[in-house]
Amino acid sequence: MKTRSLFKVLAVSASLALVPALASAQAYPTRAIKIIVPAPPGGAIDTIARVVGDKLAVSMGQPVVVDNRPGASNNLGTDVLAKSAPDGYTIGIVGGSHNINKFLFKNLGWDPEKSFEPIVYTHEVPLVFAIYPKIPAKTLPEFIAWMKANPDQAKVATSGRGSAQEMAAEMFRMASGTQMLLVPYKGSAAAHPDLLAGRTALYIDTISAIQSQVKAGNARAVAVSTRKRTSSLPDVPTAEEQGLKGYDANTNGGFLAPAGTPKAIVNKLNAEINAALKMPDVRAKLEAAGIEIQGGTPQDYAALIKSDLVKWGKVVKEAGIEPE
Repeated sequence: MKTRSLFKVLAVSASLALVPALASAQAYPTRAIKIIVPAPPGGAIDTIARVVGDKLAVSMGQPVVVDNRPGASNNLGTDVLAKSAPDGYTIGIVGGSHNINKFLFKNLGWDPEKSFEPIVYTHEVPLVFAIYPKIPAKTLPEFIAWMKANPDQAKVATSGRGSAQEMAAEMFRMASGTQMLLVPYKGSAAAHPDLLAGRTALYIDTISAIQSQVKAGNARAVAVSTRKRTSSLPDVPTAEEQGLKGYDANTNGGFLAPAGTPKAIVNKLNAEINAALKMPDVRAKLEAAGIEIQGGTPQDYAALIKSDLVKWGKVVKEAGIEPE
């Protein structure tokens, strides 16, 4: 009887301990929510933060403010997020570099898994193999053959250290067996002029950044990087369709909260953001920007982060890239 009584006391104590957290989650939010974007305005994660943030402000009844904190390969803003109070009033959205930087920098100050609570996987942005249009290649195998025949001209633009574009290029180098010179730029805007002038032969860029140049004929799309074709360029085959078995590179991401944020608040944010992602006007805006909308549970996003860490860790190791 004493044992049963003890169990009852423990059960009641556990239930009572949950009451404040549940009450707090039910009342949440009671003030403005801040979304940290560790990148400049105008990119994919900034666009998602603003479009979804507008919907959250309505559905949750509180202002939602986007706070751009670019710098240090997206590490600056991510560090701010990791060290914010775990109360649901500061959340963030990250892109592909979130799961890459662990292998490129020795002292991040945060861990992509341990420092955060995944809220929801929001997006995938396919990458496009865009080549200088005067190169006599219409397909990816033809371009690979051209690169092998012209190694002195095999210059590939990237968006700098740790970018999804750099990782996609390294993966392409290994999968195709080609020798190439990677030329880093500070983003798409800086890289495009040299590609369009033929000073670089290839740029594996996000579809949102390069599709206007492709449609204008200033660059030729010979492949997309994901396992599935993209609705924005449906006639462009994937790299895997053209012989690069297992090739799958993209920039993806979603919303995170600082580690320790109550699960009830995380779940509430997850439900609200998933609802926003299903709204027709939200889908129209994001898909027009070349963003493939995702969604799902916090556990789904946690699993994606884990699998991406395995994938990119392998690429960095095989490419011989040393952390700095």
